[in-house]
Amino acid sequence: MSAPHHDYSRRKDSNSIEGSSSSSRPNQQQAPQPLSRYESQKRRDWNTFGQYLKNQTPPVSLSQCNCNHVLDFLRYLDQFGKTKVHLHGCVFFGQPDPPAPCTCPLKQAWGSLDALIGRLRAAYEEHGGSPETNPFGNGAIRVYLREVKECQAKARGIPYKKKKKKRNGQLKAINDEANKGLKQITS
Repeated sequence: MSAPHHDYSRRKDSNSIEGSSSSSRPNQQQAPQPLSRYESQKRRDWNTFGQYLKNQTPPVSLSQCNCNHVLDFLRYLDQFGKTKVHLHGCVFFGQPDPPAPCTCPLKQAWGSLDALIGRLRAAYEEHGGSPETNPFGNGAIRVYLREVKECQAKARGIPYKKKKKKRNGQLKAINDEANKGLKQITS
């Protein structure tokens, strides 16, 4: 006796009537696609920020939210951080791999905050907010993130310096050499 063969391509929808296909029923909706990791995280971040605003005294509505609320939220998140940021008085300040533990605080990593702001900025606009009034896109947020990045880089001994564009310098040097060559030929 052989095991029963199941043809899954012919499986009936449990809500459908025998003999009718689910595609012929206009009122029936297909199951939504699962959210991507990014979309799921964006939804969680948006809900967390909304809850943070509700917990303020007095509660703040999204329409009243400004960049100061966002900055306060970023500072609030530091208590849940996992990145050791050495203080100026710490003997390990400026060392990327300290040899022993210290009492310096854990904070949110700059990259995590930067990604969070990107997700919240997108979520704000998806929920009907205008790009012009988006508190997550405010210049004060960019300044704060830049300061966090520089502070964490110094504390951990990681140089974050803008790379100089070599291309313009290289092109200038090539042009200068070419001009010298032309002058020698014409002389």
